[in-house]
Amino acid sequence: MTATPEQPSPSTPEALPHNVRVLGLASLMNDVASEMVFPLLPGFLLTLAGGNKFFLGIIEGLADSVASLLKLWSGGWSDRAGTRKGFVVFGYSLAALIRPWIGSISAVWQLAIIRVGDRIGKGIRTSPRDAMIADSCSPTLRGRAFGFHRAMDHLGAAIGPLLATAFLWFWPDSIRLLFLLTLIPGLMVVALVIFGLKESKATVNPTGGNADANGFPAPAKPPVVLTLAPFDGNFRLFLFALLIFSLGNSSDAFLLLRVEELGVPKVLLPVLWCLFHILKSTGNVWCGAGVDKFGPKPFILIGWFVYGSIYLLFAVATNAWQAWAIFLGYALFYGLTEPAEKTLVAALAAPERKGLAFGWFNFAIGVSTLPASLLFGGLYQTFGPIVAFGTGATLALVASLLVSLIRLPSNSR
Repeated sequence: MTATPEQPSPSTPEALPHNVRVLGLASLMNDVASEMVFPLLPGFLLTLAGGNKFFLGIIEGLADSVASLLKLWSGGWSDRAGTRKGFVVFGYSLAALIRPWIGSISAVWQLAIIRVGDRIGKGIRTSPRDAMIADSCSPTLRGRAFGFHRAMDHLGAAIGPLLATAFLWFWPDSIRLLFLLTLIPGLMVVALVIFGLKESKATVNPTGGNADANGFPAPAKPPVVLTLAPFDGNFRLFLFALLIFSLGNSSDAFLLLRVEELGVPKVLLPVLWCLFHILKSTGNVWCGAGVDKFGPKPFILIGWFVYGSIYLLFAVATNAWQAWAIFLGYALFYGLTEPAEKTLVAALAAPERKGLAFGWFNFAIGVSTLPASLLFGGLYQTFGPIVAFGTGATLALVASLLVSLIRLPSNSR
C-alpha cells in the first residue's frame, strides 16, 4: 500500500501527513542519541591512545565528506528504485547500531571507523528522507512539513545534551556507559521507521516501470545520472547561490569561540546551546507555515540577510550580554531558511527527480563545510574577527542577489 497526501476537511486545517509525523519523531529521538555523544567526543578523543586535535579534525572532515557524497548517491538511487523507505531504515539502523560502540573503544582509529560509519548512515538516509517528506504532502503543505521535521530535529538536539549532563552529574565517571546507553533511543528510532513509515507514492510494478497510487502504469524508471543535466537553470542557479553562501557559513564552533571571547563563561555554554536549539525548533514551526503562504524565496532572502547582519554584529560586539543576544538571535536564521530552502528544492525539481534534487542540495552544503571552516579559521587567525565575520556577511549578500534571480514554476509561489 502506498502513502498519499492526507486531505483536510473544509472545516479543519490541513493536518501533517503520517509519514511527516513519523519522520519528525524519528529525527527527535535520533538527535537525542547523537547529541548525548557529540559534545563529549572532542574531550573523549584526547583520552585515547594517540588522540589529539589534529586527528579530531581529520576524523570529522573525513566523516562529513563521506556523508556528502552518499547524500548525492542515495538521493539519485531512491528515484531509480522507486522506493525510499529502505534507504531511511538502513541509514537509521546503521547509526543506531554502530554509535554505542564508542563506549568500548581504546584507540583513535576505532573512533574514526565508528564516526565514519555513523555518517555513512546519515548520508544514505538524508536525501531519500527529504524526498519522502516532499512526496507525502501537497505543495501547499511542504513548508509546514519541512519546518516541523527540522523543529523536531532541533528539539532532540536540545534534549540530548541535557540528558547527558544530568547522567554525568550523578555518575561522573560513567561516560562510556552513557555512550552504550544511546543504543536505547537508537533502537526506538529503528522500530519507528520500520513499523511506522509507509512507502512513498511510487512503487515498482511487475513490468519494471512504475505504478501510481491508483495502480495505473507510469513511465519507466529514470536512469541514475548523478549530474545536473536533468535540472533547469533555476535549480542550478540555486545550487550555485547555496555554494557561495555555504563558503561563508563556517562551523558554529567558531561562533561559540567568539562567545567565549566576549566573556560568556564556559560553564554556561551548554545552557546557551540548549536555548539556541529550542529557538531554532520554534522558529522552524512558525516560519514553515509562512513559507506555504508566501513562498520560499522571501524567507531565504530575509534569512540570509539576518545571517549577514548577525555575522556583522559578532564582528563588532564587545561584551557578554551582546554575545547572548546575538547568538540567540542567530536561531532566527535557521527558522527562516531551513523549511524554505527544502521547499524551494521540491518546487524546482520534477516529481521523478526529487531524490536526486535533494541529493545535490545536501551535497552542495556538505562539500562546502570543510573549505568554509578552513577559510573562516584562516581569516580569523590572521586578520581577526572583523575580516572573518565580514567575509561571511559579504558572501551571504552575493548569494542573496543570485537567489533573487530565480524564477519559480507557475504552479508554485
